[in-house]
Parts: sequence; C-alpha cells; structure tokens
Amino acid sequence: MSTPAARADYWRRTRRLTAWLLLAWCLVAFAPVWFARELSVEVFGWPLAFWLASQGALLGFCVIVVYYAWRMRRLDAQEGRDRQDGPH
Repeated sequence: MSTPAARADYWRRTRRLTAWLLLAWCLVAFAPVWFARELSVEVFGWPLAFWLASQGALLGFCVIVVYYAWRMRRLDAQEGRDRQDGPH
C-alpha cells in the first residue's frame, strides 16, 4: 500500500502527462490542416495538402496513444501498481 503523498505524486504526474498529451493532440489535429492552405497542390481537382495533413494527423494520434501507454506503464511500475486482472 502506498502512502497518501506517493498517491498524490502519482496522480499529479498522471495529470501533467495527460495535459501535455492533450496539448500535443490539439497541435497534431489543427496545425497541419491550418498550414495545408499554404500548399495548394491539387490532384484531379482534390486538394492533396489536406489529405496529406489528415494522414499525418492520424499517424500523430497513434504516436500519442503509444507514448501514453508506454509512459503510464512506467509510472505504474514505479508506483508499484500491479495490473489488476478481471474476474476469472
């Protein structure tokens, strides 16, 4: 069992990580589309820049999710929390 101070530190770090990753999510979601206007490349009448920006955003989202899972696993291990299995 961990102390209240250790639990508070764990949740403080978890909230900080979540806040930074939400900021990264906002940047990945809106920055490429915003700057895609500058690239006016069209293929068969379709704006290619917006398509490339959306595909890059999807890759960025995947990176954010993988980083969150990796970092939370490290935080949980550092805190000494074991993965709780469901009912058998």
